[in-house]
Amino acid sequence: MGSEPRLSIVIPAWNEEAEIARTLETLLGLTAGRGDTEIIVSVSGDDRTEAIARAFPVRVCRSEKGRAVQMNTGAKLASGAVLYFLHADTTPPPSFCDDILAAVGRGAEAGCFQMTFDDPDWLMQLYGWFTQFPLTICRGGDQSLFITRELFWRIGGFDERLQIMEDIDIIERIQRQTEFHILDSKVVTSARKYHANGAIRLQAIFGTIHLMYALGFSQEDIREFYRNAIS
Repeated sequence: MGSEPRLSIVIPAWNEEAEIARTLETLLGLTAGRGDTEIIVSVSGDDRTEAIARAFPVRVCRSEKGRAVQMNTGAKLASGAVLYFLHADTTPPPSFCDDILAAVGRGAEAGCFQMTFDDPDWLMQLYGWFTQFPLTICRGGDQSLFITRELFWRIGGFDERLQIMEDIDIIERIQRQTEFHILDSKVVTSARKYHANGAIRLQAIFGTIHLMYALGFSQEDIREFYRNAIS
């Protein structure tokens, strides 16, 4: 086992008591026996997420609300040369550690996985299929993000002024510095929001949010639209 982790997995968790135990059990299983990884859970909210996470052999920190803030808070505790940001309702591929470290070894400084949903419906699978393409409209935080720690802090980390679209913002800033790599493997993410809001309706909402962001709408306007549109 190595004395220092090479890969720091940072999970922002806001009121994720229903998902966090399953996520941590899966990650600990996938990283068992490795000395080159660490798991950091950055918690905000007022449910039992923190208590559940502290029952596992991972690092847990409290953060102010806001995914960008949470991810930066977790990143400040990270020891690894590579950071991997993973949503609490997303499961990485079994080979994710080796996939990421191999890509970095080939010179990649940042990238993501392709994505599929935990719903076999053809429409949900079609949405996931599009994540193989290098288009901004096809990107999202659910695909997870790996980035070298040096590059992450050089570009200023996540922009904490953003309460929505922080994932697209950092990818755009990465692409001004280096190539953004889409790996062949796929993460599996929850379709729970699609089930709650309707598969076509929610995709239309996300498309509208991307358009509002591209047209320069304020964070307040985008957040208000999101809050009113999504259950």
